[in-house]
Amino acid sequence: MAGHSKWANIQHRKGKQDEKRSASFSKIAKEITVSARMGGGDPSFNPRLRLAIDKGKGVNMPKDKIDNAIKKGTGELEGVDYVEVRYEGYGIGGAAVIVDCLTDNRTRTVADVRHAFNKYGGNLGTDGCVAFQFRHCGQLLFAPGTDESSLMEAAIDAGADDVLSNDDGSVEVLTAPNDYMTVKEALAAAGFTAEYGGVTMKAENETELGGDESIRMQKLIDVLESLDDVQEVYTSVVFDD
Repeated sequence: MAGHSKWANIQHRKGKQDEKRSASFSKIAKEITVSARMGGGDPSFNPRLRLAIDKGKGVNMPKDKIDNAIKKGTGELEGVDYVEVRYEGYGIGGAAVIVDCLTDNRTRTVADVRHAFNKYGGNLGTDGCVAFQFRHCGQLLFAPGTDESSLMEAAIDAGADDVLSNDDGSVEVLTAPNDYMTVKEALAAAGFTAEYGGVTMKAENETELGGDESIRMQKLIDVLESLDDVQEVYTSVVFDD
């Protein structure tokens, strides 16, 4: 798409996330606990837990915090009973927004999310209003200049679903959600280390924003992500260069 760079947008997103790393331990601990509760405490047999632990290690989360979060999920330690809740809505320019939460108080969470949407120019919608516009998948982004043909061969061998070449020269590898860590590790072993990756809700159609609209949209995203109960915010927006 003209007017924006996939690489620049992903790098911008990664930079914003890096700024928040110091506050991320508690959110990752929640995800580890819920993952262990739902699929067991052995990451070898629990892809979601494996991914959550990988996130924790990515922000240098201490091993004892990771271990304690697992034990809370398996019942070895007392912990809070979190539930998963998803909210959907619209941001600036009609951009689709999905907000995934883990909470022990749905009333508080929906009030906080609705307030953020209303105050910063968005609208909280109904269940399913935008989810159909996204693809649940693993995503690995490789820098411009990556040997695309060699990466494609390695990705196919590793079990990836798709390899996409972007106009800016960056390359995306898409996987099934539960295959993400396996593909990531196989590609790393083959010499391909992704600059950015995760299991995500990837927008099928993007909403391009620039100028004041992009500033307002970024503010909405930042406020939503700052809420204690919010784990992830996905949006269809891309920002003009």
